[in-house]
Amino acid sequence: MRSIKTIEENFRFLILEVQNQVRETLSFLEHPTPKVYDKIISKDDYIDNLKNIIENKCFSSLNTLNLDQDSINRLRAIHVMAINLERIADYCVNIARQMGYLSSPKIIEILSYKEKMEDVYNAIGSIINVFDSRNLPGALAICRLEDDLDAVYKENFDRIMVQLRIGRNVEDHITALFIIRYIERIGDSLLNIGESILFSIIGEKIKIQQFEALQTTLSKSGITGDVTEVDFQGIWGTRSGCRIAKVEERDTPQAKDSIFKEGNLRKIRQEKTNLECWNALFPGLVPRIFGYHEDGEMASLLTEFLPGCSLEEAVFNVEEDILDNALFVLEQTLADIWEQTRKPHPVPSTFMKQVRDRKAAVFQVHPELRRPNLSLDTLTVPSFTQLVETLEAIEAQYCAPFSVFIHGDFNTNNIIYNHGEQRIYFIDVYRSQYGDYAQDISVFLVSNFRIPLFDRHSRSRINKTISNFFNFAQEISIKQGDTHFDFRLGMGVARSLFTSTRFQLNKKIAKNMYYKAIYLMERLIDASANNQSFVFPLNLLLEQGTN
Repeated sequence: MRSIKTIEENFRFLILEVQNQVRETLSFLEHPTPKVYDKIISKDDYIDNLKNIIENKCFSSLNTLNLDQDSINRLRAIHVMAINLERIADYCVNIARQMGYLSSPKIIEILSYKEKMEDVYNAIGSIINVFDSRNLPGALAICRLEDDLDAVYKENFDRIMVQLRIGRNVEDHITALFIIRYIERIGDSLLNIGESILFSIIGEKIKIQQFEALQTTLSKSGITGDVTEVDFQGIWGTRSGCRIAKVEERDTPQAKDSIFKEGNLRKIRQEKTNLECWNALFPGLVPRIFGYHEDGEMASLLTEFLPGCSLEEAVFNVEEDILDNALFVLEQTLADIWEQTRKPHPVPSTFMKQVRDRKAAVFQVHPELRRPNLSLDTLTVPSFTQLVETLEAIEAQYCAPFSVFIHGDFNTNNIIYNHGEQRIYFIDVYRSQYGDYAQDISVFLVSNFRIPLFDRHSRSRINKTISNFFNFAQEISIKQGDTHFDFRLGMGVARSLFTSTRFQLNKKIAKNMYYKAIYLMERLIDASANNQSFVFPLNLLLEQGTN
């Protein structure tokens, strides 16, 4: 297409101009002259215009042309690279301007930068070939220049600090520090450019650290070849802070699909430990581990991909008898888990501590939900903070009479149902531990309640799911002689309703969940103060849908 071709032509011109800026800047650092300075400054507007033209044409093409996914990815990559090339040109202009503040150009002779700036020049010149040929090693080489320029910055920073400590040419050395800082920032832009090329090759946004973790973890799992030989499909919507993607081997007989997760070392290591623990207790309930890799403060995990649908999808996407069967299998699975892992030792619940820990995050999203102390004559209404503190003190009196191995984050999207195999699977078990089974029950109930479907048919299915699961849980509690189950469940549901508001930007829905949490907390405090038994008000979670 002609429009795509003109974008690529403009992009080639942009690369040439930015490469020239780097060359002229390197020349100016060594031999500053007014002629070279004017050349650098005069090119700034032209480069800005080229970037703007590319940006406009990219968006126009995306909106007006019927492009395949590879072409869309290519345009997205060009757009990001154009932005970062323009930034590199800006850094060159900033470097040239900083040179005017030096009392003598000889000051920067103490800096070591020339070799790496030449590498920058060559890297920019390689962009087109690397991009067009989908050259994975070439993209990685561009990315890794960022580390090299960071090292150059650190080396020169230490050298400048020595001069500043002895008070020699303070203003000049501060200016030299600014110059080397701009050189370091060129590396940040090169990293963005290299990662954009990775995106165009793989088809998913991925950082170089995640790419390297994926490559290493795939290798350890026994998958041969490199990342270009697998389909890598990012899974969005996770709130864990981890990068999660589905990995599929291409053109491989009996290929095994898998899930790649990369993130904080502590979280990933804990998830690996919990997966091993679950598989030891109940083989096949959670994914098998194919590969694991640690790198500094980060770790990556490659696990089995479990076929089926999440229970959340089953609530509104499958026939009613299939949903009924899914809930039956889930209840039988949980009953088995709770029976086999039961330890006859009381365990404290920590629902109000969880509320306290997440309170700041909730009020950051919904500051209007802060409830201060209120009073009218002799009537006082405690603040939300006071409610939490009061109930936290009461909570210590209501331990669970036994502990079981719980999931820890028992949302409906962490439960997989395979109808063909009549099996339930658990995923995302980072928070699994021995604890109060009311924790998993309350999270499950609220995760159904907050499904964003409000028509009458969908709410009817959701209400049925909530009611059936609640009845199942209550039967278990009665069988186990758990006399304070309703009280702890009330605290757990209040906790989940409140903390869930931080993921809900709809003010009306957030307030609904918040006031239901307040209602539960006040009822629990009153029941405790009056030595009354608390009966969980199930109707609180059952809402009528609209036509």
